[in-house]
Amino acid sequence: MSWTSDADLHWSVEEACANARPSPNQIVFGGWLLRASGGPTRRTNALNPLRGRRDDPAAVIAAADAVYRALGQPLIVRVPDLAPEMDAALDRLGFRAEGETDTLFAAGAACHAPAPADLVLTPEPDAAWFAAQSACEGPVSAPAAQTYRASLASLLLPRVFARRMRDGRPAAVGYGALDRGLLVLESVVTHPEHRRAGHATALVAGLMAWARARQAEGACLQVVADNGPARALYETLGFSRRLYGYRYRRRD
Repeated sequence: MSWTSDADLHWSVEEACANARPSPNQIVFGGWLLRASGGPTRRTNALNPLRGRRDDPAAVIAAADAVYRALGQPLIVRVPDLAPEMDAALDRLGFRAEGETDTLFAAGAACHAPAPADLVLTPEPDAAWFAAQSACEGPVSAPAAQTYRASLASLLLPRVFARRMRDGRPAAVGYGALDRGLLVLESVVTHPEHRRAGHATALVAGLMAWARARQAEGACLQVVADNGPARALYETLGFSRRLYGYRYRRRD
């Protein structure tokens, strides 16, 4: 697809990023999306604005709070720069900000390096991929692992899961999902013993090569704003354009 304006591109990326990391439990009301996967991940357990007309934030926040209370979860609101009216409403309600994150974009899946020959690509997250992901990510609770698997099981987009091994051990893992011409990079992580050795670069290059073969027009990802090493890596791969930021807000 082609984007008719910067706003169209920004909202298309916002939608693609949500679709690439779905929540198996969610509802829509009044132009807002409430996601409630359970587990510790804020992205899949937050209230989000949608493109287009939206009901008054204060009224929606009150309704969302009731839903989350019934689930035994805290109300977390994800605030992208695309919906500036949210911050003022949340300020009045006493919500603090945390987790500032940037959304980056590369035109045309810009990195043209070929996929490394030793990169393992699979259409689904098989047992070997999950084992590699667990080794790279480090220990997580059983409920967190379960909700992550449930999220990936809900993924409906064309996707590919990648892992790179060294001496029979995981060096880097990640996956990519393709949404209307946009490659979304997700869950890219390097094993602590293999950092700064080019494994994440090779893995992302492989994911982007996969997307180019499917006529991707661009690639996007979301990275914590103060994660300097990750931002430097993505800069070398063509992610030089910051589209917008977002943050989470919750009550003190």
